[in-house]
Order: sequence, then C-alpha cells, then structure tokens
Amino acid sequence: MGAPCRCERVPINGLAYHVRHWGPPDAPLLLMLHGWMDSSPSFQFTVDALRQSWHVLAPDWRGYGQSEWLHRRYWFADYYADLEALLDHYSPDAPVRIVGHSMGGGVASIYGGVRPERVAALLMVDFLGLPNNAAGEAPARIRQWLDNRRTPPVMRTYVSHEQLAARLLQFNRRLLPERALFLATHCTSERPDGRLVVACDPWHKVPSPHLYHVDDVMACWRAMTAPVLLVMADEGYVLQRFARQPEELQRRIECFANGQQVRIDDCGHNVQHDRPERLAELVETFFGTTRQQ
Repeated sequence: MGAPCRCERVPINGLAYHVRHWGPPDAPLLLMLHGWMDSSPSFQFTVDALRQSWHVLAPDWRGYGQSEWLHRRYWFADYYADLEALLDHYSPDAPVRIVGHSMGGGVASIYGGVRPERVAALLMVDFLGLPNNAAGEAPARIRQWLDNRRTPPVMRTYVSHEQLAARLLQFNRRLLPERALFLATHCTSERPDGRLVVACDPWHKVPSPHLYHVDDVMACWRAMTAPVLLVMADEGYVLQRFARQPEELQRRIECFANGQQVRIDDCGHNVQHDRPERLAELVETFFGTTRQQ
C-alpha cells in the first residue's frame, strides 16, 4: 500500500499502547479510531486516498492489534479513559478532529459529550448506537458472562495470510483482493504453533453483563457542541438495524445539535475497506474548515 507509516508504543493507563502515524508531524492532526474486532491498519486505504497533508494518528485500542492484551474480560468505560489519556499525550492544549468507525465512533461520541472542549469535530462512520436491551434480558446476559469464566472464548485460526484473505473476500464482495491480503497480513498475529489469528483478544467477544441503555448514550450526544458528520453506508449496520424503525433512527440523529448526515451507496459497514476514496473525500471536506486551528 502507498502511504508509509511509523509506529510507537506509549504508556496509556498502565498498558502499552501501539500507535500508528502517517504524514508529517507538523501537519494538522487527525485521530482515527477503529471499531470492534479491528485494528489501526484498517485505515491504510483511507489514508492512501487523502489528497491534503495530515498527521494521521491511529491507536490500537487495548486488547487489539499490537497494543497490550488483558487476556480477561474488558470494561467498556476504560475506552473513555484511554481516549482521554491519548489526547493528553498527543494534543493536551487543543481539541482534536476525530474519525471514529463503529465502536471507535461510539467511544468518541460519548466522550465528546462528557468533554466537549476536547473534540473539535467528529466524523462518525456507520454507527448510531446499539439496539436497546429489554430489562428481561438481564438474567441471561449475566449468566452468559459468568459461563465464560468456565469456557473462555477463542479465535478462529488460519494456516496462512492467503487463507484469511480468501475468507475476507468470501464475506465482502466489495473488497479488492490486494486489500484483503493487506488486512490479512497486517491485522493478524501469529500463535506459538505458527497459525494465524485476527489480532484481537478473544475476550472482546464476551458481551458485557450490563444491558445497553440508549437513553444514557443519547444524553451524551445531546451534550456535544462540536460539529458531527454521520456517515451511513447503504448496506451498513445503521440502516440495517433501524430499517423498520425510522422514528428511532430519526430520534438518534436529532440528538446531534450540530450534526449533518451523508449516505454512501454500494457500501457495507466497513466503509474504510469498501469505499475509502469516498470516505477520504468526506474527511477532507468536513475537516477542511478546521485545518488552521
């Protein structure tokens, strides 16, 4: 792939975080946050498509990619603290432009309501929260969480990068073969037996014992003051989840007082894989007015 990156490890809340950089350090800063069961190389194709000079910074969240793994259960609130520590490290005196895909957008949007002064603008890629849980789901969720102590989760293994690339192509008809091989090469780790796994701690697969309450999330969204661009894929999670709930979709969109929305056609949830050129165009248009800040 095109744009070269440089990587470093920084201490974040007691963990060794792996952070990927593209572009000159003195260019305008742009933070990219990956989603669930993903890692920072996922943004390579979008970075390659950028036409302007940016200092793009993309961490692997705790338990993902080359950042330190816990090998036990994770608590979602830790991501807010990790994001704050990253901002303290890389931009302590200025708010930051953020691109957040899926879970990365979820973390950034909640944080942006809690610390509105720390976020200059947010481009949230194919995420508008999860479906709300009913109270009656609580016993089963807690039971499942307890049961995982006896049967820890595992990741599927692969004999080669080519085998994983073939599987990625099988599940995503839009993915180009060369991009599939890049992801299979750079988003994996090798086990002691030589087999490959996607570079994600399998404990991320364990659902939280706490039910999801979207009203709590929406309260944070309403507290955001930064401009927000909601990018939705025509075959992505947002439009799939709320296809039969247009009122709920609109209710969530309206939380962002300074928000706008864009739909990308012929695209699945992983916009940064399927339509990176279009995503890069939206990034530079949306953040262009803040380049001198």
